[in-house]
Amino acid sequence: MVEKRLLEKEDLFKIQSVSNPQLSPNDKEAVFIKTKIDEKENQYFSEIFHLDVETEKVTQWTFGNERISSPKWSPNGEQVAFISNRNEKSQLYMINKSGGEARKITNLESGINSFSWSPCGEKIWITGSLKEDASFTDQAEKEKEDKEQPKAYIVDKMRYKADGVKGHGLKKQGVHTQIAILSLNDESIEQFSEGTHSHSLYDISPDGTKVIIGVNREEQDDYNFSQPLIMVDVETKEETVLVNHEGYYGGAKFSYDGRYIAYSGSDAAFKNATHSHVYIYDIESGTTQNLTESIDCPVGDYAVADTQQGIDAPSIVWTQANDLYFQLSNLGDVQLYYASLEGAIYPASPEGEHVYDYTVSKDGQFAIIAVSNPTFPGELFVYEIAKGERKQVTHFNDEWLNEVILSKPEPIVYESTNDLQVHGWLMKPANFEENKKYPLVVEIHGGPHTMYANSFFHELQLLAAQGYGVLYVNPRGSHGYSQEFVNGVRGDYGGGDYEDIMAGLDFVLGEETWIDETRLGVTGGSYGGFMTNWIVGHTNRFKAAVTQRSISNWVSFFGVSDIGYYFTPWQIGTDMVDPEKLWEHSPLKYAKNIDTPLLILHSELDFRCPIEQAEQLFITLKSMGKETSFVRFPDNNHNLSRTGTPNLRIERLDQIVSWFEQYLG
Repeated sequence: MVEKRLLEKEDLFKIQSVSNPQLSPNDKEAVFIKTKIDEKENQYFSEIFHLDVETEKVTQWTFGNERISSPKWSPNGEQVAFISNRNEKSQLYMINKSGGEARKITNLESGINSFSWSPCGEKIWITGSLKEDASFTDQAEKEKEDKEQPKAYIVDKMRYKADGVKGHGLKKQGVHTQIAILSLNDESIEQFSEGTHSHSLYDISPDGTKVIIGVNREEQDDYNFSQPLIMVDVETKEETVLVNHEGYYGGAKFSYDGRYIAYSGSDAAFKNATHSHVYIYDIESGTTQNLTESIDCPVGDYAVADTQQGIDAPSIVWTQANDLYFQLSNLGDVQLYYASLEGAIYPASPEGEHVYDYTVSKDGQFAIIAVSNPTFPGELFVYEIAKGERKQVTHFNDEWLNEVILSKPEPIVYESTNDLQVHGWLMKPANFEENKKYPLVVEIHGGPHTMYANSFFHELQLLAAQGYGVLYVNPRGSHGYSQEFVNGVRGDYGGGDYEDIMAGLDFVLGEETWIDETRLGVTGGSYGGFMTNWIVGHTNRFKAAVTQRSISNWVSFFGVSDIGYYFTPWQIGTDMVDPEKLWEHSPLKYAKNIDTPLLILHSELDFRCPIEQAEQLFITLKSMGKETSFVRFPDNNHNLSRTGTPNLRIERLDQIVSWFEQYLG
């Protein structure tokens, strides 16, 4: 029996992420993706594996240093197509079930974004980026011309940049996503969509005669956030609009018999805090029903975590009997749910866990689900739905789990202001001993419309391994609860949400004698960074704080963030017409009150919460003689903690741990 050790920062390199299960047409085998972080290469690499569902034998199919996504079986089940960046650009590849090397299918200068098999198996529909005057066939030549010399970037719209876009976050001008049809016989490409708008491809009908696309053809899209879903006749190009009003809709999928289309999404009644639902469009009658209208929690996966990579769970999966499966976030769980067209809806997987990816057999008898919980990073299970029985079929993390000591979070429910019930978790230090006192760190998630969940979180486990208790809660504004609850933060940043977090702290201090209330820390990123800034400006109860990718000044955020001009009025309730209100909700206004030693972490290529937010806070605090430090991470965006450069993810964790060690002991 090997003596277990405490978890370390570098365990990020040992945890394997298993995702993208895809059943073959015969439902007897599947492929999936395993992603790991290569410490030597300082990169993320992924591989395709094959699963024999009956024998549970797992076989590795690809072995290169590459990132792979979207594995999809051919209609006859003999090949698997996938997207790989093995030659820098993301191109389409195909591998035969019988063996052999994967073959490169596309060679487009800008690569491809997505693809879907045509039901005939002789064609593949693809999407890719094109300049307005280019086609897929002459794309390479046009792109080379553009690279000859730099050009001025002329801005005439507010939505001109985006976090995560390479370079300086600037979107390519005059470039749009278009749809094309690739013939596998001669690898010729026929362009299907055109114009000056970007198109999404969702599904092809079972008989191959219709496709579902998403496209917004409005010329001025600064304040237009809709993406109409349209069914298009492949031959005539005749269009039938499925939904066309403000909101977020996608994931559209034809039923096996071709009569229905299911899709998920939300209207804009509560802006980006609106619950998502499952909708069914009946092609014969032209009517739409909201299948999940009676459920007061959101369809989809809103969990935050830091080890799962490359997740691409379907929005909805049909069975041949016209039943449906989808994910639903509820009270910190992400479960697989079942629904019938007649209105029956119920959970199809257990509570207390995070189903972060899945696929369902055509007869609906079983699913392959990727499951995580707070002490389990995630593996694949074959799950017999009707029996409620399942068996683990991948074991990539078994050896690692046998090495480390993990802290098991205990769920808590407590009362905040206005008799509001708030849900969260408390972790004891991993080496907990009775009758000893320990420091406590409060962690605050981003969003704010996401949620902490019954899922594995390396950062939280690391703090527990370092001897800290960890409190993490879902204050108002979090998803997974009622529409009223998730909307409760809008227009009230630093109000009820602050009260919820502090009430949670008071609750555990009253219940747990092992917590040393003289050694309290607080940290969070994005919205959690805003709230960390706000907390230390409104109380001195915390002895150390770490703010990450934060908002400190809503006045400047309005103009510098890629989403600032619309996110600010959505969340704060006003814009630059009322800068006084923006300033009232800005942590920077209360900098003079900050006596808590504050570490500021920020990525230099963060265009969601730009680094100037950190710069303002740091210089202000430093000028006032406050205890603070500022760490900048080069070449990384808003997602450093989840998908950032591996060595800088380790450095980030080291900075957090070192700061708390210095001030909390």
